[in-house]
Amino acid sequence: MGPLHPASAEQLKAAVAAALGDKAQRLTVALGELTVVVKSVDYAAAALILRDAPGCQFEQLLDLCGLDYSEYGNGTYDGPRYCVASHLLSVSLNQRVRLKVFCEDDDFPMLSSVTEVWNSANWFEREAFDLFGIIFEGHNDLRRILTDYGFIGHPFRKDFPVTGHVEMRYDPEQKRVIYQPVTIEPREITPRVIREDHYAGTPGGSPVHKG
Repeated sequence: MGPLHPASAEQLKAAVAAALGDKAQRLTVALGELTVVVKSVDYAAAALILRDAPGCQFEQLLDLCGLDYSEYGNGTYDGPRYCVASHLLSVSLNQRVRLKVFCEDDDFPMLSSVTEVWNSANWFEREAFDLFGIIFEGHNDLRRILTDYGFIGHPFRKDFPVTGHVEMRYDPEQKRVIYQPVTIEPREITPRVIREDHYAGTPGGSPVHKG
């Protein structure tokens, strides 16, 4: 199913706006897709409305992911750091919506869990917790799902080092897997443009094309 036709997207925008009322902070249509932003305090209630309200009926949650806006806009962004975006599908009405909510506290990002609304959110919320450190209050089994046991930090945060903090290897002497400090030396690769006066045998670096 591709993006909605612009007319359909505008109709959906009106239906979602009517259903959510003042719980909708912002509704935008771009590239034929509707995005609605709600406050964290209204997140659980808005999820129920989007699932059940006539004209919405988003029975399925297809995806839920965390976002870190700390480097958004090359440092020009000034707002909450962590966000959760969910993609919802209405099979009965053949329509989609993107639901976004920002965490109020950058130091301890937390939102309500929507697993009671869509049970498919279970592993998605665990992934957002694992990779971004977002806490989902009410989740009945919130634990890491992708990283190893004992992993320190949240690897999709923008300030997490690319090499990580520790590395894991099998030690033949101890005959077990061990952790040790990272042995990869961090380096910054800067692209360079190399200009040669006689590249390919022509002045100014223009290649020769033989026909």
